[in-house]
Amino acid sequence: MVKLVRWLLPSLLAAATLPVPAGAADVKVGFVNSVTGPEAPIGEALTNGVNLALDDLKKKGITFTLVRQDDTGKPQVAMTALEQLATGDEVSAVVGPYASAPANAMAKLAQQYKVPLLIPVASKEEITRMGYDWVFRLNAPAHSYAQDLIDAALAFGKPKSIAFIYESTDFGTSVASIGKDYAAKKGLKVVADESYQKGAPDYRSTLTSIRAKNPDLVFMVSYVTDAVLLMRQSREVGLKPMAFLGGGAGFDTSQFQSERDISNHVFCVTQWTPDSGNPGAADFALRYQARFGKRPTYHAATAYEAMMIMGDVVSKAGGDRKKIREALATGSWTGIMGPVKFETFEGFTNQNKHTMEVIQYQDGKVVTVFPPQLAKGKPVWPFPGFK
Repeated sequence: MVKLVRWLLPSLLAAATLPVPAGAADVKVGFVNSVTGPEAPIGEALTNGVNLALDDLKKKGITFTLVRQDDTGKPQVAMTALEQLATGDEVSAVVGPYASAPANAMAKLAQQYKVPLLIPVASKEEITRMGYDWVFRLNAPAHSYAQDLIDAALAFGKPKSIAFIYESTDFGTSVASIGKDYAAKKGLKVVADESYQKGAPDYRSTLTSIRAKNPDLVFMVSYVTDAVLLMRQSREVGLKPMAFLGGGAGFDTSQFQSERDISNHVFCVTQWTPDSGNPGAADFALRYQARFGKRPTYHAATAYEAMMIMGDVVSKAGGDRKKIREALATGSWTGIMGPVKFETFEGFTNQNKHTMEVIQYQDGKVVTVFPPQLAKGKPVWPFPGFK
């Protein structure tokens, strides 16, 4: 009997060290999102997208433990969440968060703790310009929001001036700063540059000041609540440019779309549309609508795709952080966001090259109007009532 045990023991020990498939192992992945706080309405979309991804991964036999953290939309809370995930929960990788300020704060810590961080949608330019090799971004960064919207406006008409009004957050200032430089480069005169503290109850005085300068374009960068209020009060003070340009975020939400009296004819840049033709995009939109009773915005789509990519990676790399980082850095995927590959180019590190689209709300419907190769309808131009 003793001899049998001595003979079996080396074999048992060897078997215990063999790699276990990720689908059967207790691999932990962190997910940081704005569940509460001012960005919670958009955070809900990310949660919904991730939950659909978990269902689809399970159908493929890929399972892992998802450890969720709420950053409340605040950088300091996001940093605490990342530290807990990296050192307390000892997750293998992290997906999230939503907003740029928390993402920027988390990126630094992810690099410090050497835990792979896959950002679905935060767009501050600097996040992937710091040379971090543990941080990856799926969505297009801030310059695409500004440039694509301005390019669309110049393709639709002949505007000569532009006004910027934006919240003084990482996202707002990043998009607006790039937008102002790009507008000047394209020959547009910047006649107003107005930042504001998000959550203010009244923007009428600022909007009245902008109206007095008679801009052809009004470029707004806001999250949900402010996007709705800004457009409502723009109508109230009689601001009527050639076009209102919404820099993503709160302008591409079901809440904004549902306010048909104010959203009609507003242009918005977006990371994703169901009619993009990307594999599974239309089906994702149908399943999302059926399950959650609302259309999916790019926030849901990017979160879904980020989690699908992370699921694919851990299914092959297991829970080893270094192997996950290497797999993200060298892999490529094609799904509802189109081709995805994290590359180093033009000062960016581990940044996906993603083409954005411009939509316009037309009688309550979302119509893709730019770029031409992706357009599904013609823009209404100029804004009704423009003089």
